[in-house]
Amino acid sequence: MNALEVTGLAMSYRGGDGERINVLAGVDLTVRRAEMVAIVGASGAGKSTLLHCVGALERPSAGRVLINGQDIAWMSDDAVTALRNASLGFVFQFHHLLRDFTAIENVMMPQRIAGVPVKRARGRAEELLARVGLAGRMHHRPGELSGGEQQRCAVARALATDPALVLADEPSGNLDHTNADRLHDLLVEVARDLELAVVVATHNRSLAARADRVLVLADGRLTDAGVGEAVV
Repeated sequence: MNALEVTGLAMSYRGGDGERINVLAGVDLTVRRAEMVAIVGASGAGKSTLLHCVGALERPSAGRVLINGQDIAWMSDDAVTALRNASLGFVFQFHHLLRDFTAIENVMMPQRIAGVPVKRARGRAEELLARVGLAGRMHHRPGELSGGEQQRCAVARALATDPALVLADEPSGNLDHTNADRLHDLLVEVARDLELAVVVATHNRSLAARADRVLVLADGRLTDAGVGEAVV
């Protein structure tokens, strides 16, 4: 079973002048477990909108999104929320960590929301923070971590509930070259080792070159650019 299947996904909005703006116009996408797919395209092409629809953060205007074979279009809001928490991990350009909580508490949070007991959630958080190189920083709050450390903590949080699919939107867009490279290596590693499907929207050539496939989003549709293609 594929981790993600998207068919005919469309999304449109009504602009300030009342005209309909088509952002996505029939996107098809399939992603296997242990596969990393990079979505590239010009600013404003709809990459973030695509990830929001795939991640059930927005309801598309048309089309189907299946996560682990489950069609989210027919789910209630409560069921979508439960699926999102259990099967999806998110990494954004800005880490969105809870600033009053430590790194380990941030990574425990999605597990606690899912009902995982404290002891098991803490053990999982410790394991993941060690994996991303933060074993010695897990009791620090976000303001005490560097930008690269904050983003690696965000990756650990995204993995906390053992999701089938991780969605990353410009995950290294706020990092320097060294920290960006470290984050890119980490995303590739977790996709392979944990057999996750990873979809990343990026302008970063280095990150796109590490992906198994590179797809270009233009005119509301995805086309195959091949591995290592230049980023728009």
